[in-house]
Amino acid sequence: MSAPAFTLAARPTPLLFAGLMTEDTHALAIGLRQRDPDLLDRLIEQYQQRLYRYLLFLTANPPLAEDLFQETWIRVLERGGQYNGKSKFDSWLFAIARNLVIDASRRKKTASLEDLSDPRSNTPYDPPDKQASSALQMLVSRENEQIVQLSLLKIPPYYREVLMLRFSEELGLEEIAAVTATPISTVKSRLYRGLAALKTAMTEGAA
Repeated sequence: MSAPAFTLAARPTPLLFAGLMTEDTHALAIGLRQRDPDLLDRLIEQYQQRLYRYLLFLTANPPLAEDLFQETWIRVLERGGQYNGKSKFDSWLFAIARNLVIDASRRKKTASLEDLSDPRSNTPYDPPDKQASSALQMLVSRENEQIVQLSLLKIPPYYREVLMLRFSEELGLEEIAAVTATPISTVKSRLYRGLAALKTAMTEGAA
């Protein structure tokens, strides 16, 4: 089980296992409770790039991201019985990974993601979601993908995380709120301010 090379690729087509789609959360829950090794292999195959990419953006540290990648799948195997199928598997997976990042930060006596809270998160800021989508499309169309990736690593992790989950992983606002254990209002605030921070980082990088 090794971390894949990092690429900002499109989301893969869901894989089939035992004649079912991996989006069948009820079947996933049953398989995880039974610790089905074939199911785990297929889940790793399907989600490995997305999981490693998420960990890399959170930590900005490839060796640490690789270690946490391995540990996340160990937790999935050990705690698979806790997945009840009521949420999407990727949301549950990312929540596990995020908690491991926070635990690793605390062990190293550095600021955790929870401590790196945006002081403006609770300030009302709720433009239409389409505005954020069009803003990111504009940024990506103006700059190449590599510059976007490098610029994301320059902005605060609480912004980087929601941008990653929203636009790369295509999670909805409620799903992001579940992964980050924050109110939707906070997710929205970080999303739109994150876009502004990304635009500034890209402008400074191009200067």
